[in-house]
Amino acid sequence: MIGEKSERKAREDAEEVKEILSVVSKEIPALIRGIIGSVFSEEAGRDMGRAAAAFYSELKEGGMPEDVAVKMTENYIGTFTSLGDVLKSMTGKRSHTSGDIQKIVKERLEEKLAEKTEKKTGTS
Repeated sequence: MIGEKSERKAREDAEEVKEILSVVSKEIPALIRGIIGSVFSEEAGRDMGRAAAAFYSELKEGGMPEDVAVKMTENYIGTFTSLGDVLKSMTGKRSHTSGDIQKIVKERLEEKLAEKTEKKTGTS
């Protein structure tokens, strides 16, 4: 009786974890794609250009030599593009699809449940 309750609880917990991971495996890539879209939109490009121009102008007005101001502005813009590259790599080079992840999670949960059941019943 007690063994059945704990086994049922373990199965319910496993199903809950499976559901959570299923949602996460679908939602995270969509979130990253949305961020990439906002970073690389036409409006974001215009804003980045304005920001770079303002950055460069401030450096020049502050007395920075031309070559240093240009290099610093290039580095400033490089920060944005590096961030974009990192975000792209997170979605563009996934080794598993969400279906693959769900299958792997299900298999691992079933293995763990089988292990717990074997330990409780003493069978191998």
